[in-house]
Amino acid sequence: MKGTKRPIYAVTTWLRRQPPKMKAFLALLSGITALLFIRMVVHDHDNLFVAAEAVHALGISVLIFKLSKDKTCSGLSLKSQELTALFLAVRLYCSFVMEYDIHTILDLATLATTLWVIYMIRFKLKASYMVAKDNLPIYYVVVPCAVLSLLIHPTTRHQIVNRVLWAFCVYLEAVSVLPQLRVMQNAKIVEPFTAHYVFALGVARFLSCAHWVLQVIDTRGRLLTALGYGLWPSMVLLSEIVQTFILADFCYYYVKSIVGGQLVLRLPSGVV
Repeated sequence: MKGTKRPIYAVTTWLRRQPPKMKAFLALLSGITALLFIRMVVHDHDNLFVAAEAVHALGISVLIFKLSKDKTCSGLSLKSQELTALFLAVRLYCSFVMEYDIHTILDLATLATTLWVIYMIRFKLKASYMVAKDNLPIYYVVVPCAVLSLLIHPTTRHQIVNRVLWAFCVYLEAVSVLPQLRVMQNAKIVEPFTAHYVFALGVARFLSCAHWVLQVIDTRGRLLTALGYGLWPSMVLLSEIVQTFILADFCYYYVKSIVGGQLVLRLPSGVV
């Protein structure tokens, strides 16, 4: 066991010593490699989007287990859960009026479990809620997304209100995890179930991003024109990439912690 850990430790030590530009390059290279692997293994790339929502639901299930078993919500951000419920509710509305499919059912299930988590944090486990560390104002996240959705939204034939709401849920989903990252940065120590949940979010974001990128490649860019014209198609793709990179740093330290056999994740200063 020690023999297998030594090469991993050597690699992580080498990575830690690299300058930021080299780390960014290696992260980009790793992402491209993962995309190429997924493209070879997964033939129907629509399944990636379903898989992303399934992984998100799995992450929520981890939270439910934590709240039910440990009877504590320590380390969780109520604001992130509320932002998640908000963009899911808006996306559900858009799905009902614009495109009812399997994603609608998955979103409905995820919204129901998210609302249960919010109820538990607000009422049943309020005493363990780290309100002082959950200090990122929600309007810092919601207002920019609302303004951006008014300026850049789909150019389809749907009603303008529905198109703006569609854009709003896309932008909000990209940054809804920021309050949770702030809580973990303030606490510096992340207990296992919270770490599993945020890692699941990171995996879901990557799968969703891979879905869009591979769809654009497979259609040779025609997908972007199908989404409309102007800046909206590019903003959809950019939002997916932003979601992935927001969680990339945390996922690196999560994997490093798991490989090192640590149950509790300790974040160095400046992470997330």
